[in-house]
Amino acid sequence: QSCHRPAGQRASQEPGSRGLPEGVEYIPTRKKGKNPMKPVGVAWYSLYARTRLGYLFYQRQVKKARERYPHGHSVPQPYCFPGLKILPIPVLSNNYSYLVIDTGSSQAAVIDPSDPLAVQAAIEEEGVMLEAIFCTHKHWDHSGGNWELCQKHNSCKVYGSTLDAIPQLTHPLADREKVSVGCLTFEALATPGHTVGHMVYVLDGGPFGSPPCLFSGDLLFLAGCGEPFEGSAETMLASLDLAMGLGEDTLLWPGHEYALECLTFASLLELDNSALEQKLQWAVQQRQEKRSTCPSTLGEEQSYNPFLRTHRPELQEALGLWQGRGEDPDAFRARVLKEVRRRKDLYQAT
Repeated sequence: QSCHRPAGQRASQEPGSRGLPEGVEYIPTRKKGKNPMKPVGVAWYSLYARTRLGYLFYQRQVKKARERYPHGHSVPQPYCFPGLKILPIPVLSNNYSYLVIDTGSSQAAVIDPSDPLAVQAAIEEEGVMLEAIFCTHKHWDHSGGNWELCQKHNSCKVYGSTLDAIPQLTHPLADREKVSVGCLTFEALATPGHTVGHMVYVLDGGPFGSPPCLFSGDLLFLAGCGEPFEGSAETMLASLDLAMGLGEDTLLWPGHEYALECLTFASLLELDNSALEQKLQWAVQQRQEKRSTCPSTLGEEQSYNPFLRTHRPELQEALGLWQGRGEDPDAFRARVLKEVRRRKDLYQAT
């Protein structure tokens, strides 16, 4: 596979209208508060996250995805810089694992190995040694491959937070702790909200002439963010703010291929956002060709991701929200975030 650097600019083509692209539609559910992504709500989440039933459900997900997408749900595009290669691995129905390679030493780390067979195939194809697994959180669709990969790679270390019950965890990490794999240096940042122990990992791109790389798990997606299953809107806002402090040139490598769904939803909130319209048109083309939409940059995300635009008057007005007299600005932004989340949960992509 050939390598490409992330594009520095968005496509120049302007959408012809403010409507949704042909073939893209959002249908609101009529049951207030019903989240189509959580079919049985809180009870379902508790079973998935805290019992063996969750693991059995994950195994079923893996089996079905391998049958439906024998070559992965998307066409991955490796990104290369001198001494560094990042290979997105499409797994399950919409997840991404990432194989990050120090090409000088052939040492590698993987982020969130959902499907061990797909990850192992990539390791073998690249001819690298797996030295580390970095788990963003405990959910099986991000950690389910840990055991099998550790069996194949005896020296492999598993990193993550002790606050999440991460399978096969060998090296617990504290907030801001750094880990080196060959010439690769990752920094762990505690970003609770989706789960209590959720962490993101930031790869220092400096030695390779690359921007920083944020592997965001289920904290942040292209034009979206994760469900706050185990945290408040205030907690999630603080975690998003922490990520956004990394710098506009930081490359965002999310845990899921949700771009088209999230951008379509966002376009229903901000009808006059030209950056959003342009990105949506680009994503439609990418997904028609089954191409991955990652990475984006944090600078881009600030221009169209509603979960990162809680400070923007145009979004606040679109939601019909105004800051109360004497209301703390961050408390108001959390209220805006909560409303965006509520509206997102009322929509289902078709």
